Amino acid sequence: MAFLDKSDCYSAAPFWQNGPTPGAFHNFPGGSTQSGVGGFQRSQAPMTTGTSVIGIQFKDGVLLAADILGSYGSLARFRNLERVMKVNDNIILGAGGDYADYQCIKSAIESKILQEQCLDDGLSLKPKALHCWLTRVMYNRRSRFDPFWNNFVIGGIEGDKLFLGTVDKLGTAYSDGVIATGYGAYMATPILRKAYEENKEMSKEQAMELMYKVMQVLFYRDARSFPKYQLGIITKEGGVEIQGPLTLDSYWGPAIM
Repeated sequence: MAFLDKSDCYSAAPFWQNGPTPGAFHNFPGGSTQSGVGGFQRSQAPMTTGTSVIGIQFKDGVLLAADILGSYGSLARFRNLERVMKVNDNIILGAGGDYADYQCIKSAIESKILQEQCLDDGLSLKPKALHCWLTRVMYNRRSRFDPFWNNFVIGGIEGDKLFLGTVDKLGTAYSDGVIATGYGAYMATPILRKAYEENKEMSKEQAMELMYKVMQVLFYRDARSFPKYQLGIITKEGGVEIQGPLTLDSYWGPAIM
C-alpha cells in the first residue's frame, strides 16, 4: 500500500486542468486579474467627494471658490481638502467630484507645466488650451467606461481676454461669464447670473463680496458643504492668488423653530 501524504487530505484535486479549486475564483485565460477575481475594475461611483465649484468674471479678472470639505458618502470626513489650484501665472483650476480623480489630473497637469518650464521657450500654457485638453481627457475616459468623476472649472487670462470654462465627467464643455457646478448649478447660478447681468464691470471687491454671499447660501442649503472655503483670484496686473481657507458667518437661530 502506497504511503499517503497527510497534506493530500486537505487539498482538493482540480476539476479540470488549470481549473479552480473549491471556493476559489477561476482566472480565465487572457483575462485580467487587476481586481484579483478576473475582469476589469471600473470606477462606478466616487468615494471621497467635494461639492460645488463657483466661478465668475469681473472687470479685471476671474474668481473661483470651493469649500474644503471631503465627504465620504454623507459623512463629513475630511475638512482640509484644497480643491482650487494655481496651474501657472495665468490659469487657476477648481475641481468638484471625486478627490482621488482630481489628484490624478492635478499630477498630470503639474507634469505638463514642469515639461513646459524645462523647454524654456518663453511660451506658457493658455487657459483655452487647458480647457480643450481636459475636454479630450474626460471624453476619452468616458468613452472607455472608466470616467474621471469630476467637474472642472478653468479660469484664466489669455492676452487681454478673460476666460472661464467648465468640463464635466462626460467631456461636456462650455465657457461663460458665470459658472457653478454640482448643487451650486441650481442654488448659486441664479444669484451669480443676476449680479453679473446687472453689472458686468464689477470690481474685484464686489465680486469677492458676491462670492461670500453665494458660498453662504450654499452652506445653508447644501448638506455636503462646509463653512470654510478657498478663493482663487487671477487678475491682469496681480497674477494668481489663492486665499483661504476663509470662514463664513452663519446664524441657525430659526432652525429650532
